[in-house]
Amino acid sequence: MAVKKNAPTPSPGAGRTPPRKKRHPAKNAAPLPCLPLEIQGYATEGQGVARLPDGMACFVSGALAGETCLVQLEKIGKSSAWGHVAQVLTPSPARLVPDCPYYVNCGGCALRHMTYAEELRFKAQKVRDCLTRIGGWDPGQLDIYGVDNTERYRNKVQFPVAPGLSGGRIGFYAKGTHAVTDVSDCLLQPESCAAARLALKDFMSTYNIPAYDEKTGAGLIRHLYVRTNRKGENLVCILVNGDHLPQENALVEALKGAIPGLKGVVLGVNKAKNNVILGDFYRLLWGQDHLMDRMCGLDFKLSVPSFYQVNTPQAEKLYDLALDFAALTGTETALDLYCGIGTITLCLARRAGRVIGAEVVPQAIEDARANAGRNGITNAEFFCGDADDIAAELAGQGLRPQVVMVDPPRKGLAEGVVTSIAQMAPERVVYVSCDPATLARDVKRFAQAGYTPQKAVAVDLFPRTHHVESVVLLQRQG
Repeated sequence: MAVKKNAPTPSPGAGRTPPRKKRHPAKNAAPLPCLPLEIQGYATEGQGVARLPDGMACFVSGALAGETCLVQLEKIGKSSAWGHVAQVLTPSPARLVPDCPYYVNCGGCALRHMTYAEELRFKAQKVRDCLTRIGGWDPGQLDIYGVDNTERYRNKVQFPVAPGLSGGRIGFYAKGTHAVTDVSDCLLQPESCAAARLALKDFMSTYNIPAYDEKTGAGLIRHLYVRTNRKGENLVCILVNGDHLPQENALVEALKGAIPGLKGVVLGVNKAKNNVILGDFYRLLWGQDHLMDRMCGLDFKLSVPSFYQVNTPQAEKLYDLALDFAALTGTETALDLYCGIGTITLCLARRAGRVIGAEVVPQAIEDARANAGRNGITNAEFFCGDADDIAAELAGQGLRPQVVMVDPPRKGLAEGVVTSIAQMAPERVVYVSCDPATLARDVKRFAQAGYTPQKAVAVDLFPRTHHVESVVLLQRQG
């Protein structure tokens, strides 16, 4: 609780008493106090939000809105404090006992202590709050589309590997760190991922293969990557700090024996001293270097670096909503920026007259062109380059698409992309986003460029985490 000292008594004729200063608990002194706090809402990553007695915001991990909790303070900053639940005094009806033994330490899930209905409520409110506070537009009641099953939904996993006993540690980063939590299974991943992890761990122990040490840059194996399609087929990539692995054939045989439906094993090379996962070079060790998957009635080739939404059924819902917002009649020209391997582009092509896709990754553009060919789509063309440069070039060429679709990475759009899109003067811009904050920032930029937001929806592709996808329709004014 904040401590206040009485102000000194003024001497006669001394003017007004100086106001008493509000003081927070001694900043980061050991130990910081436990306080009973009422949890008023949620922060963007799912922590509960409370107020200290002096009004300072406190972010409380493990707390649910509407609860009263005894909160152990951990850190006090200039304008905010952080803590965790020491005891729930008045529990919310939405509280659950987490069903994962790694939940406390693992940084993967953030919401396993709440019901899924509460999770959806939090995520819808998160998107709406960002659009209102940052974007300057209140979308009103925001619909959110949830999943039928919150478990085993991911079609891709990337396990970091770190030094440790018995073949090293293979799992996920602990919350807020790059310390790897060793996990035997993850409820978000297909069971084949656990089998691949155990096979790699045994291989490293048997042949004394060292894990990569992010601090020193020494060691060999950096990440285990597993991609799974709807048929249950798997593609495994081992990311290494070198050009080869000792006993590569033994590793292939271990993985083949452990993983039903294994279609290929790839070695990825990343010798840079950084924490980037994927490398610049891939070598096939066995089988095929890709998987085939079907989404939205189309067939897609997925190589290791291909971007593909990690929750296929929910991605279909997301793309259907985006296409509905595009309102194509079959004659329009549409531009798809950040097109990846062409998933949205090819969906657009079935409803438009002409579609142009742009993407900065050369391998993705090659896959997009091949995907167009295998699906018999002839009205889609693809360009490789940075979205800012491509948009500016197409605007300079006088391209006038009726619809522009954007699905950028988490950092959102560069300001120049918004300007270039506005110069093309499309009737509608459909913005697909994985980060509500950068979406809201860009919605405000579009509004300043003459595009008014019309409607928004949220789609949960990442159950039990704090992430959420959303779609906003922007209409040209006048």
